[in-house]
This record gives sequence, structure tokens and C-alpha cells, in this order.
Amino acid sequence: MHPLILDGKSIAKQIKDELKVRVAELKGRGINPKLSIVMIGSYPPSLIYVSNKVNACKQLGIESEVIHFPEGTQEHEVIDTINRLNENPAVHGIILQLPIPKHIDTEVMLGLIAPNKDVDGLTPINLGRLLAGNPVFIPATPAGIVELLRRYSISTSGRRTVIIGRGLLVGRPLANLLLRKGEYGDATIVVAHSQTRDLISICKIAEILVVAVGKPNFVTGEMINEGVVIIDAGINRTDGGIVGDVNFETAVRKSSAITPVPGGVGPMTVAMLLSNTVLAAEINSGLKTER
Repeated sequence: MHPLILDGKSIAKQIKDELKVRVAELKGRGINPKLSIVMIGSYPPSLIYVSNKVNACKQLGIESEVIHFPEGTQEHEVIDTINRLNENPAVHGIILQLPIPKHIDTEVMLGLIAPNKDVDGLTPINLGRLLAGNPVFIPATPAGIVELLRRYSISTSGRRTVIIGRGLLVGRPLANLLLRKGEYGDATIVVAHSQTRDLISICKIAEILVVAVGKPNFVTGEMINEGVVIIDAGINRTDGGIVGDVNFETAVRKSSAITPVPGGVGPMTVAMLLSNTVLAAEINSGLKTER
């Protein structure tokens, strides 16, 4: 079997090229899309992710700013900043870079972000719209996964889809996204997690397997059936380099299609974040309506 390598890097470039046209149109109307990133502390992976987002914005001509608070920042300081960004018409998108220190309530902070500037799609209103089936801003990683499948014409309709991981950033929103009607929805979903019994048996029913647990090489080839489509949403730094949540070397032999790490889901996440930012600029400027 020669599996299809789902090249997120090349697809992300296509998306960015499409977005450049929309950014140019906005700028032609005197609108400069702007993304503000609020970061608290210096969690090493977050520093890398934020740098990637800033560089990606620069490539597209999107203005960005990073508001970086030290680890011990008090909650009221972050609240004041988010409120200020909400009220600033020059800011079109706001991100709270996660995770944040434990003394600050993540749910409260996310809930403060104006829904029309919530380009991560993590406010209660935007998550509720996703659950109701009429999302505006879809969380970037789930959106990137579905867009990657769409561009490779891998339908999810009716297919047994196992998602390992029930986190707010990937597992839960992806499950809701794949339940929508359509060729790249209508999936038959199983969400597995840390309390799931007999995980191997669950994995073996999967026609599409999405792994988002944050554990290097968690899923191996012995756990899957021949012909499965594997989406690895993990990124882990090990002594041997960056690896995903799936052991690529053993899984690739049995899969019909698989995302590499790096170069798979990661670039798609950044591309969809940029897409949400451009959409926010279009909506907030009256060029588009919320669908």
C-alpha cells in the first residue's frame, strides 16, 4: 500500500494565496486587517506558536501585535486589555494564547472576547453556534482538518470517525463540525478519551482516525486497521525531534492517507486562523454578513 501523504503545508500555501487576494481587496477599501494576540507567561511552545502566527500574518499583509504579560499578571489587567481591544475598531481579531497561568480563569477570559472578534472560535457564543450548526468562526485546528480532507476529496459522510481526545481546542469542536450535514460532515462519531476502555478495539473500527492527545507516538500501527485515514493533530518535542501523537513509521504502512508531523495539521491551523481573521475584518467592515 502506498498511502497518500496529506500535505498540509502545500494546502496551507494555497489558502494563503487565496487570502492574499481578499486582504488586497480590504486594503483597497482602506481597511487594514489586524490581529491582536494576548499572551500570559512564557510557556515555550506558546512562544513558538505566537511567532509562527506573527510571521504568517506578515506574509499576508495582516497587521499583528502581541501583548505579552509576565507570568504573575493579575486577572484584572488582562480583563482591561481584552475590553480595550474589543472597543478598538482597528482590531479585527483577538486571540488569547492558551494555556494561561492557573491563577487566571481561562473560561472567564475567553468569555470576555467580543464574539465578532473571536477568531479562535472559543467564546461560548461561537461554540454554541457551532453546536447549533451555524458557525461563523470555527476553531482553527478542526477547521483546518476538515478543509484538508475537503481539498483531498476525502469525504467523511457516513464514515466511522474516531476522535481520540475531547479537548476544547480540537476534539469537542471537531466532533460537532463533523456532525453537520454534507459531504464533509455527516460522520458517525466516536470520541475516545482518558477514561475510554479498550481503546485498541475502538481504534480498529475507525475508517477515519483523528488523534489529539498531546502524547508522542501514542497510537501505533498495531492499533489500527488497514486502509484507515489518519489525522495526527499532535505536536510533541522529544529528544529525537518533533513527532506527532501517532507513530508515523508504523502507522503509515497500514493507512490509506496520513498527515505528517510536522507539515500536516499544524500549517492548516495557522492558515485557518488567518482565514478567520480576514473574515472578521470583512464582517466588521460590513463587506460580509455573518452566515
